Amino acid sequence: MSGVDDWTLVAHARAGDTDAFAELVRRYQRPVMQFCLRMVGSAQDAEEIAQDTFVRVYRHLHRLEPRAKFSTLLFGIARNLTLNFLRDAKRRGRGVTDPMDTRPHLGDETQRPDRAARLREIEATLMRAIQRLSPEHREVLVLRELNGMDYEGIARVVKCRKGTVKSRLARAREQLHAQLAALGGDRL
Repeated sequence: MSGVDDWTLVAHARAGDTDAFAELVRRYQRPVMQFCLRMVGSAQDAEEIAQDTFVRVYRHLHRLEPRAKFSTLLFGIARNLTLNFLRDAKRRGRGVTDPMDTRPHLGDETQRPDRAARLREIEATLMRAIQRLSPEHREVLVLRELNGMDYEGIARVVKCRKGTVKSRLARAREQLHAQLAALGGDRL
């Protein structure tokens, strides 16, 4: 099923083909998990949100329409769930956790131990800086730079104009640079 497009898989899943839905999960599990992780900062919370994303898609298969890319729809659901999580966590007075447990790590773990440790240190600093961005800036940065989504796709996910995405992304990059400097990133 690897050569079948996403919307064909959705149609097969709608007809009861569980292998088709499993293929969709296989294709998107890692990118959705990474997006959620970078938005909420906790691997455990991100895993729950990613799972909820796929559960929602499965429950609403009958309502899905191929008006945009499937990935745009999927990341839109993941975005809404992460923003709800962040809002609810703020209300409960529970901040997001320190993103020191993020996976996958940058670099190859088989390399020299000193280099691997250095890359983990850089990654941890980068993740702390990303977590300090506002959710609206964090989401466009993660979708563009870490998930490789184009401006139009991001605009559909976050439900705003393409120009707004570009300005938020520019502002996110500025804020990230400032946060990295504040965290001592210039020494990395």
